[in-house]
Amino acid sequence: MKHVISITLFVLSASGWGVAQSLESSTDIQRTLWGDPDLQGIWTNTTTTPLQRPDQYAGRAELTAEEKAELDGQATRNQDRPPPSGSTGAYNSFWVDRGTRTTQTSLVTDPPDGKLPALTERVRARDAAVAASRNAAPDSYENLNLYDRCITRGLPGAMIPGFYNHNYQILQTPDHVVILVEMIHDARIIQLGGQLGHSPKVGQWLGDSRAHWDGDTLVVETGGFSAKADQRAVSGPLHLVLAAGEHLRLVERFTRVDAETIDYQFTVVDPTTYSAPWTASIPMTRIEGPLFEYACHEGNYGLENILRGARNEEKGQ
Repeated sequence: MKHVISITLFVLSASGWGVAQSLESSTDIQRTLWGDPDLQGIWTNTTTTPLQRPDQYAGRAELTAEEKAELDGQATRNQDRPPPSGSTGAYNSFWVDRGTRTTQTSLVTDPPDGKLPALTERVRARDAAVAASRNAAPDSYENLNLYDRCITRGLPGAMIPGFYNHNYQILQTPDHVVILVEMIHDARIIQLGGQLGHSPKVGQWLGDSRAHWDGDTLVVETGGFSAKADQRAVSGPLHLVLAAGEHLRLVERFTRVDAETIDYQFTVVDPTTYSAPWTASIPMTRIEGPLFEYACHEGNYGLENILRGARNEEKGQ
C-alpha cells in the first residue's frame, strides 16, 4: 500500500523564511523536508566498465548477462595475478576497489560509437610532447601532473571511476548542494540558482558551479575553470584522469532512480580539447560509508622520491 502524508513546511532560504508548498511524501520518491528530490547519502560509482567502448563491442551499447558475468570473472582473475618477473607490481586486489561491470559496453554514451571525439591539434601536440618526455628525469614537481601532486583530479575526472576511493557524499540545503569526493578530498560547493559568474582570471580547480532542478533531475552547470587544470593523464585500463581548462563547460545531471541508485550523466563541451561534445553515463550506488580521510599530500613519498631519484641519476649515483 502507498502511504501519503500531506505536510506544510516553513523553509529558510536566501530570501528569508517562507511557507513551502504542501507536499506529498510517498514511497515512490524520496524528498527533502523542503520538497526537492533527496540525493543525500554516500554513493560509489566504482565499475570496471571502460570509459570508451572496446572495438570488440563496436555497434553495441549493451552487454548480455553472460558477457557481463565473464568480464567480471576476468577482472577478478587479473587482479590476483602476481606481477611480471622484475616488476615490483602495484596495488593488489586487496587495495583496489574496481567494482563490477554495468551492462553498458562503455561509459561514453554519446557519440553513439562509445568513443571520445577526436582531440584537437593543440592537445595532440601537447600529448606528444608529454609522451616524449615521459622517460626523461623530471626537472621539478611541475613536470608531474596534478593527480601525481595530490592537488586534484579536476573535472570531469573527479567524477569518473577507475581504481579506488571513488566514493561521494552528497549534502543538500534549500540553497546549496555539496559533493564531497573521497579521492583527494575534493569538495564541490554548488549554489542553486544564479548565473555562472567567475571570470577566467579567477579560475578554480573545480570551476564555478550553479544548479537548478529540471523536474526531479538536478542539473549542474560548471565553468570558470583554472587554465592550470588543463591536463590529461592515464589512471587505469581505458580510463583517463580527465581535466579540461578554462574553456570547459560541464553539464551534469543527477536523477534519483530508487533508494539505492542515482542516474548520473555528464556532458563535456570544450572545443579547444575535443572536436565535438561528448556524454558519459555512470550509475551511482548507495553504500554505508563512511568516507575516509584521503591523506594524499602527507603520504605522497612518490613525488619526493621521483625527484630525488632523478637528481641522483644526474649525479651518476
